Amino acid sequence: MTAGAAVAGRDGGLRCPWALSTEDYVAYHDEEWGRPVHGDDALYERLSLEAFQSGLSWITILRRRPGFRAAFAGFRIEKVAAFTDEDRDRLLADPGIIRNRAKIDATMANAKVLAQWSPGELDELIWSFAPAPGTYPAPRTTADVAPVTAESTALSKALKKRGLRFIGPTTAYALMQACGLVDDHLETCVSRRPL
Repeated sequence: MTAGAAVAGRDGGLRCPWALSTEDYVAYHDEEWGRPVHGDDALYERLSLEAFQSGLSWITILRRRPGFRAAFAGFRIEKVAAFTDEDRDRLLADPGIIRNRAKIDATMANAKVLAQWSPGELDELIWSFAPAPGTYPAPRTTADVAPVTAESTALSKALKKRGLRFIGPTTAYALMQACGLVDDHLETCVSRRPL
């Protein structure tokens, strides 16, 4: 078997190898990862969770996602934008999330910035960086998946220029993968979308 190639799951279907380590990953891989996400609040949630994931494994964030959603008012931009210093203190004491001050501050600051944008503006901006279908060949192994692309670097710069924090090119690419701007399911993966 080729290293990093798709692996058969319990049902016999080939999947990206990272997806098979836990049932949580299988469900996330099959039902969410790489599927188009739209809506400002939904994209703000993904942007925030990708920032919290920085330096950690995604399973840590995935398993705490219900806690994050409860702590951050369902990631509704308008609600988080109204958070106060008392909310910050509450978040720093919340065992249901990652209690990293810089990431919490960035999530709150980003909501304040986004609350000033027009409805649909975040969605439009993020999706404007989606490469045209077929721009990149379907990866055959995980080694074919780049951690950063020209598009993710440009997206990161555009978001930072507009005042958003904690969104480097690698985090931007993880966002693009998770939200379906790119399809990095391996070529033989059951979840790969046809062109």
